[in-house]
Amino acid sequence: MPQDLGRVRHMWHLLEPLHAVLYYAPEAFEEAAALGFATDTRWPSYFPYRAAPLGPVRPGQIASVFYSFSPRTVERYTARVWETAAPGDVLAARSRAVDRTYRRLLGKRIGSPELAEAAALARQAAEAAVTAGRPLAAANAVLEWPDAPQLRLWHAATVLREHRGDGHLVALLTAGLDPVEALVSFAAIGAASDRTFQSRGWSAEEWAAARERLAARGLLHSDGTATPAGRRLRAEIERRTDELAAGPWTALGEEATARLADLLGEFWVAVLGSGLLPSETTLGIGKV
Repeated sequence: MPQDLGRVRHMWHLLEPLHAVLYYAPEAFEEAAALGFATDTRWPSYFPYRAAPLGPVRPGQIASVFYSFSPRTVERYTARVWETAAPGDVLAARSRAVDRTYRRLLGKRIGSPELAEAAALARQAAEAAVTAGRPLAAANAVLEWPDAPQLRLWHAATVLREHRGDGHLVALLTAGLDPVEALVSFAAIGAASDRTFQSRGWSAEEWAAARERLAARGLLHSDGTATPAGRRLRAEIERRTDELAAGPWTALGEEATARLADLLGEFWVAVLGSGLLPSETTLGIGKV
């Protein structure tokens, strides 16, 4: 069994790009445009692609499970989203977009035994994920598994990343950080720039107010950087997130997890090498 939480975080680092490429690939924008969504930025397609497994939920529900986004931003992009396209149609477009993107990026590796093995191991881990209290993981986990290995790999990566993400929200709530405080405290340790976090839509006034609240708790210096207590809190949040994400990898076992990590390497390189993903994100990958 993988006892090292570093392995748990490493699996997230490997799988996250395989999932997230959907939100940046031109094929995904083309499929979204065909449904009637705007493609001037990634947000008009990001929200329906990610929220569709939940069904025709309202903006307030989406804001709740997406957590760090300003409710105004969620409302802007989802107020009439299901009038543009029903969740089932979005899910079908999502699958087409992933298939087309993976075929372009992975080329001949699509039909390789390595991809098939990676998909099988990732599925085994994903099916071991306990989704009670984890709405985004649960919503994806109950979807039908696709037949194509590349789509099975993406689907497994999605279940696992949402499982981790849902657990991360538990860690943030336990630490007493509201959505904007979660971002401010993460920016304070250098996880990403304030500018990157501004994509979540919080106003300058809301950001400043969150800084004041965190400073009053002894978590931030006056210049907005984290105090030692603030750094300890964020380290504890990440450690707790790893603990809450460990279940699927414990179930898969140390040897199989290590094998999957080895198999994922070439696909991870292909996705990162595409240049589609931004070098800095709000997830802090590579910095936490």
